[in-house]
Amino acid sequence: MPRQITAFSNPLIKRVRLLRDKRHRKDEGLFLAEGLRILTEAREAGRLPQYLFFAGDSGNHPLVQALVEATEAAGGEAVETNADILSKLSGKDNPGAVVGVYPEFGVALSDLDRSSASIWLVAERLRDPGNLGTILRTGDAVGAGGLILLDEHVDPFSVEAVRASMGALFTVPVAQASWDAFRIWLRAGPGQLVGLSLDTEHDYRAPAYAAPTFLLTGNEAQGMPDFMAAECDLLVKIPMLGKADSLNAAVATAVMAYQVLGQHGG
Repeated sequence: MPRQITAFSNPLIKRVRLLRDKRHRKDEGLFLAEGLRILTEAREAGRLPQYLFFAGDSGNHPLVQALVEATEAAGGEAVETNADILSKLSGKDNPGAVVGVYPEFGVALSDLDRSSASIWLVAERLRDPGNLGTILRTGDAVGAGGLILLDEHVDPFSVEAVRASMGALFTVPVAQASWDAFRIWLRAGPGQLVGLSLDTEHDYRAPAYAAPTFLLTGNEAQGMPDFMAAECDLLVKIPMLGKADSLNAAVATAVMAYQVLGQHGG
């Protein structure tokens, strides 16, 4: 049976609010997810919150009821509260009906099965949580095997990144690794490394892409370093016919991913 919390001074509310800060997320090993759609997708993917907060006036919604029942059945705690507290937890003026607190998760490179998918997404020093979330959504849409984040990058479990992923964080495996570790792992098996670059004459529509294809997107501001470009099996560019010199990193990744998907018969 859910307990009720309506006081901002409650110790659990104070603790959960701190999870919006990266340091506290790392200390606790927990992160926040907000919104009925995202939490429902997490439940369908087999991930349930350690704590589930829901507004009392939404308690009769069938999806909220399903989340409450599943959370409690899995040993988590459901907490009935109000919109003001949900706003404090999520950081939004108009919060969703539910906020969940989840254990952080991820996979190691060694746990990835490259034969499980024909497309893999790789992002180098990605800094923007919106871009990360959008790339995860693209990965889900094209059936990518996972997203591999290289070197220093935005926290995939930040409130902003989780929100931008619209639930894809729970459906697309995310691995975090250094460039050296990734390069060694990649070259230990099959895989074509394709880099998105402005410094090439190869139009992205021309080459044949070999499965599994690993699409490497560089840092939003600087692109990928020369030593990474040199390691790619193929560099391709997306033609720019207007005044802009490049596409947003997440948009470019999506364009490339669908080009590869089309070649692979998707």
